[in-house]
Amino acid sequence: MNDQDYTNSYYTASINQSHDRPEITGEHSCDVCVIGGGMTGTSAALHLAERGYKVILLEASKISWGASGRSGGQMIIGYNQSYQDIKKMVGKDDASKLWKMGEEAMSLAKSQIKKHAIDCDLASGHYHVSTKQRHVGELEEYLEDLESAGYTDCKLLDKSEIRQKIDSDKYLSGMYDPNGGHLHPLNYTLGLADAAEKSGATLYEHSRVINIEHGKAPRVYTDKGVVNCKHVALCTNAYLDGLDKKLDNKIMPVGTYILATEPLSKEEAAKLIPDNAAVADILFVLNYYRLSGDRRMLFGGEVNYSGKDPSDIGKIMQKTMLEYFPQLASKKIDYAWGGNVAITVNRLPHFGKLAESTYFAHGFSGHGVVLTGLAGKLIAEAIAGSEERFDVFSRIPHQSFPGGRLLRTPALVLAMAYYRLRDLL
Repeated sequence: MNDQDYTNSYYTASINQSHDRPEITGEHSCDVCVIGGGMTGTSAALHLAERGYKVILLEASKISWGASGRSGGQMIIGYNQSYQDIKKMVGKDDASKLWKMGEEAMSLAKSQIKKHAIDCDLASGHYHVSTKQRHVGELEEYLEDLESAGYTDCKLLDKSEIRQKIDSDKYLSGMYDPNGGHLHPLNYTLGLADAAEKSGATLYEHSRVINIEHGKAPRVYTDKGVVNCKHVALCTNAYLDGLDKKLDNKIMPVGTYILATEPLSKEEAAKLIPDNAAVADILFVLNYYRLSGDRRMLFGGEVNYSGKDPSDIGKIMQKTMLEYFPQLASKKIDYAWGGNVAITVNRLPHFGKLAESTYFAHGFSGHGVVLTGLAGKLIAEAIAGSEERFDVFSRIPHQSFPGGRLLRTPALVLAMAYYRLRDLL
């Protein structure tokens, strides 16, 4: 695939609009240079432009080319860690602040969609489901953990109740969050980009950053352009691609995959997931799915650390989907694609400063649809002089993946083999 083009997916086939933005050439000056045109970068550009900053955003390919335009689109509350474990890492006070900001992130995403009239198939409701007996207890513990954080909107469903919500015999119980949901991630990100431009930001595509000179007056270089600025916001997530070696060791790009069936009839869709919520199981290598705006089943899962996609993504994902929904055996697979998410060792987002004027936020570990919008907002706050909330995230302790770029992948593959085996037991 040419990195100048979007990957062939259901999302690109149903894109709202795809106008080309120019490549940056020559020398430019601005207040803030944002690197990366995904959800984090476009959110940062929007919030900064709304504050009156002159913003230039540089995207290596197309706006939302990476995970932001390929993800499962699931809006999940909180983080990929329990509230109690977060308290052990950062203390009660910061844990409470992190949780409240996690709730704010959900509200922010929805309010931005409404404020900027972003057409992205926003739908409400999210289920976590159990497939094994031990998962039933784990879901109960999950609910207790959420309630200990003050989040009391979720409810448990037994086997008969979850069977009425999802047309599969595989589930033993479920937990429903009415505040969760799902959306079309590519159209959502493009909507943020349009809003940023309307607020005064300048966005460039096909403008891969090759070097950053940090300091009080940073300079950002592409092959054909230079941006002189006062601040830099590094928002590349899984596609950092060695731009900063220190940061590179804190995240691991992980491939995950999705298929899209042909459209279902209204009756089929209403029977499959009657309330049109998003669903994710609680296996370590989880499966996640939802219905698209035109009633396709979008079924995702699998993980890959090699950097190379499987030869037949559709066949692999269809096999898994049919284990849960054999009634979809006759449905044609119209699209199948993959993309990288960025995980951290502790599965919590990694925010911080590389230098006096360079901020970064990445490593959302599967919760990026919601948390990225908040990350952009917090970067804007910090650049405007209010770093308190950004600093709560920056105090989360993060380790490097052992082995560096060469050895971290085989080490993680060995660890994941254990968890895959555990999922089967």
